[in-house]
Amino acid sequence: MEKKDENYIFGVVKVGDKGQIVIPKDARIQYDIKPGDSMMLLGDKNGLAMVKTELFSSLVGQVVEGLSIK
Repeated sequence: MEKKDENYIFGVVKVGDKGQIVIPKDARIQYDIKPGDSMMLLGDKNGLAMVKTELFSSLVGQVVEGLSIK
């Protein structure tokens, strides 16, 4: 794993026949990803990103709370 500031390079992964990838061990440790965790796959024209579903839900909840009229 190479670290530059708060950005990481965990290495290269290959996509298997079923479209699966293996998340490198260093990345799983860094982001506390455990077997059975749900991941949200996001993308745009530039690429893909994965975020733990619980983190994504929490962020969306904070945005919705911020939009609520008080």
